[in-house]
Amino acid sequence: MSAQPDFSIITTCYFEEQSIDEFYTRLRKTARSLGRSYEMVMVNDGSTDGTFARLKHFFDTDPNVTTVLDLYRNAGQVNAMTAGLTHARGKALVFIDSDLQLDPEDLPSLVEEFDKGYDIVTGYRKDRRDPLLRRIPSWLANIVMRRVARHSLRDFGCTFKIYDAELVRAFELGPFKPWVTAYIFSRAQSCKELPVAHHARKYGESGWTLRKLVSFYMDHMVGLSERPFQWMSALCLAFAFLFFLRIGFAWAVPINVLPEVTSGMILNAIAFGLLVTLAVLSAVGEYVMRSFLMAQKYPAYVIREIHEKPLETGPLQ
Repeated sequence: MSAQPDFSIITTCYFEEQSIDEFYTRLRKTARSLGRSYEMVMVNDGSTDGTFARLKHFFDTDPNVTTVLDLYRNAGQVNAMTAGLTHARGKALVFIDSDLQLDPEDLPSLVEEFDKGYDIVTGYRKDRRDPLLRRIPSWLANIVMRRVARHSLRDFGCTFKIYDAELVRAFELGPFKPWVTAYIFSRAQSCKELPVAHHARKYGESGWTLRKLVSFYMDHMVGLSERPFQWMSALCLAFAFLFFLRIGFAWAVPINVLPEVTSGMILNAIAFGLLVTLAVLSAVGEYVMRSFLMAQKYPAYVIREIHEKPLETGPLQ
């Protein structure tokens, strides 16, 4: 393999013992068909089944599997992605799930678009096969992502993406500064979205629980910029100003028209303003807590084992 491969294909695995062999075989065949230099970086995200043993087997038998990492415990997909990219050495970074919900065979179409000069090429799940309880939080998260990432894409949550490696490396990501999708997109000039196939999960259950989806949502609400707090503060001030006008009007005009209705409106306004204020305080509290954890140098993931090859030992493709 050349000193720097064209692509680093990064895969995270969580209890994928039943699917990993099929996934690896299909991905290797597809990657070879590109006719480009590549490496595979595979991360075991705390699985306690046979997943890590299979990854080590691929490492021992395939020169293009250059790095295999084993995390101490499940850190979540985005943290496992961070661990993988810190060991990736390619000119472009390819991410894809190993659960067979995405087809590795769609990779050439993404590469074709990436070669046109885009900073990021991302798949979107046109006919998504996830349960409704997964799709609804994802739909809400995409609304937030479009705002903070400044790109009007349909499906930020689809992991099948190709990034310009220099764009990602500029953020100096690692265990104390894990991956946040909107960070990368907010600094990308040109992005392209392509439809990719999506299937129902064949084996096991998704690692994306409702709690993790909410955490992912909050990462993008409080982790990207001060704008969400500016919007919420402006909203609180606007309601406070309207309430002040209402008091001033009641003082200046002694005639009380429909007192039952107006008094009820005031109570509703107070209740609504209180709820908005509590929402702002909750968001600020979330921000303060995350800042505190960052200041404590609490790592998002810890690597138990690293198996890594020098790049020059592998074949060209």
